[in-house]
Amino acid sequence: MTAATLDALLSEGLNGRRVLVRSDLNVPLSDGVVTDDGRIRASLPVLEKLAAAGARVLVAAHLGRPKGEPEPKYSLAPVAARMAELTEVSVLRADDLVGPSAQEQAAALEPGQILLLENVRFDPRETSKDDAERASLAAELAALTGGEGAYVNDAFGAVHRRHASVTDITAKLPAYQGDLVRDELLVLQRLTETPQRPYTVVLGGSKVSDKLAVIENLMSRADTLLVGGGMVFTFLKAQGHGIGKSLVEDDKLDTVKGFLESAERQNCRIVLPTDIVMASAFAADAEVEVLPVDALESGPAGAEALGLDIGPDTAKAFAAEIAQAKTVFWNGPMGVFEMEAFAKGTATVAEALTTTEAFTVVGGGDSASAVRALGYDEDSFGHISTGGGASLEYLEGKALPGIDALEG
Repeated sequence: MTAATLDALLSEGLNGRRVLVRSDLNVPLSDGVVTDDGRIRASLPVLEKLAAAGARVLVAAHLGRPKGEPEPKYSLAPVAARMAELTEVSVLRADDLVGPSAQEQAAALEPGQILLLENVRFDPRETSKDDAERASLAAELAALTGGEGAYVNDAFGAVHRRHASVTDITAKLPAYQGDLVRDELLVLQRLTETPQRPYTVVLGGSKVSDKLAVIENLMSRADTLLVGGGMVFTFLKAQGHGIGKSLVEDDKLDTVKGFLESAERQNCRIVLPTDIVMASAFAADAEVEVLPVDALESGPAGAEALGLDIGPDTAKAFAAEIAQAKTVFWNGPMGVFEMEAFAKGTATVAEALTTTEAFTVVGGGDSASAVRALGYDEDSFGHISTGGGASLEYLEGKALPGIDALEG
């Protein structure tokens, strides 16, 4: 069954009707201020469409990983403030999720207004393994819409979770797929089913264990895998290189060796760095030296050195691979981009994606944050995902409970 679309909901006429939207507003904060508003900006078009149609819009979202009870550092108050700055629609905020504040404000909400409910994960029922507990929260969320409401899932970053506001709510209200979810699925289907070739995948980030299933699944689909970030040191150690004190997952060495062998059989090239930026410590002002991969422990810090970025020769080689591709998927930074000394590899990859004629997808999470932090125009990329873990699980070939619930 195909999920009902947002356009179908809009065609029903929404003036005065309450619509509960599950949005992905899980953004980074520093001292109570949003430091990367990408997910907020991505969520606003659907909320604004509904408000323009006269709906009374209720928004459910999570932030961080609270332990099922209110924690001030995870309050959505800073998110509401940023939302209000980014849209001309009136944005209100409840002090709780389904309690007195939410009930009172939902009842008083005017057509065309948005009410942001407090963090759904402040309620332990949201993430409960007990079906009845999740269903009870879903019922209380549905009750906020006054009995004649509708539900829109526009939080692709949460569709891999079996949570009350993602899956169970679809049994309580007529459910519709948001435009953001629709667009993410179309892009991921293109990457897995109909990529234009050559198809290059760039993988980074800290842990190879986070990407094992993605690597295994994409080896049969991609022509080239470019590997950087902290995860690369497990590959390099598997090849017999000394890596100093660099991040490594020793229990994954045999798995990585298997990938290197099976990739060749599947006509997929795994391209590893030829040089690495090695540092004396994990610090912005650490002494650094660019070393070839077969001599990573030959610098001043010796075997105490840490690899914190791909080297310039590798970055140049990765850029050349991207330039030749017709489809590029990038997930995970090439180094510790938050520190200027270790940002060049990530910046070079990002720059290459902005200049290629290929269809380019930035795979959410740290990659999307890096693009914005390094000052690149988001319109220079084919698609910047908000998905993170959900995107990876789709690329692993896993079912997504939130999508299944919509198609129910």
